[in-house]
Amino acid sequence: MSRRGLTVAGLAIAGGAGYYLYNAGGDPKTAEKKFEADASKLSAEIKKELPGQKKEAEKKAEAWASQVGQKVDRTSADAKNKFVQAEADAKSKFAEAEAKAKDFGSKTSTEFNSAVDKFDKTVEEKTAKAKSGISSWFGGK
Repeated sequence: MSRRGLTVAGLAIAGGAGYYLYNAGGDPKTAEKKFEADASKLSAEIKKELPGQKKEAEKKAEAWASQVGQKVDRTSADAKNKFVQAEADAKSKFAEAEAKAKDFGSKTSTEFNSAVDKFDKTVEEKTAKAKSGISSWFGGK
């Protein structure tokens, strides 16, 4: 503490001692008893107010916990809703992609079969020409 603080504290103590001595008519024993009685009364008042403050603090803490619980519940519900929505979107997109793949596959299959048929026809025609050409070498028609 600073020198000024010590001076102020000393003056406050001296003033308090002077007050009790004056009220006791200069008798130090009586002044001490009055001081102890006042200190006891002040202590009892503080102790009396503390339980009320404890209950009030408990109520405030309970209200705060309730609010936090509600926020947690809301946040959890929002997250769950977003997850359900994302899952539904994913299923929808998957079904759409699957349908497109099937459509593409069927188109590709049709085109492939058409190309194979065309190739077979061409091969058969060329084979028939080749047979007729070879048969003519051996006297066939």
